[in-house]
Amino acid sequence: MKIGQKVAVLDDVLKGEVVSVNGTTVSIRDTQGMVFNFEAKELVLVKEDQFEISKFSDINHPLLKEKMQEQVKKPSFFVKDKNEVILEVDLHINQLTKSTRGMDNFDMLTLQIDTARSKVEYAIQKRISKIVFIHGVGEGVLKSELNSLLNKYPVKYYDASYKKYGLGATEVYIFQNPN
Repeated sequence: MKIGQKVAVLDDVLKGEVVSVNGTTVSIRDTQGMVFNFEAKELVLVKEDQFEISKFSDINHPLLKEKMQEQVKKPSFFVKDKNEVILEVDLHINQLTKSTRGMDNFDMLTLQIDTARSKVEYAIQKRISKIVFIHGVGEGVLKSELNSLLNKYPVKYYDASYKKYGLGATEVYIFQNPN
């Protein structure tokens, strides 16, 4: 680091200009004129154009609005494949609940099967013709319970695309009643 270079402090919101370097200790002056000492490894060089970007941090700046609109897109559980709507449901327990504390294997399996049941009934009600249940490989308990559940509905099920999902997914085709 050299005197006069612009730097930012890692793990802090402090920026400034290098005023002195003594071995691995670097002194910087922030925008209010305060001088701080840091180890060189705690600092990162800031190029001039990056330093200038902070001027555009107002909410109405067009560049910021554009970036915010890009982030607003929510992930969809629906996948459109060749003009066909497919509902993807991930049955991994960490996708269904924040914490499994206090849950035994039976509780987790019950939550997964209840979720699958509600998604099948939703798809039947909304006339969605395909669902892909992502269940993983594991010991096969969830897959066999899912198959037992699916036998109770007017559906046909089979292993989903190996190329897209690997071995741990089941695709369900729901027969639509024309009436």
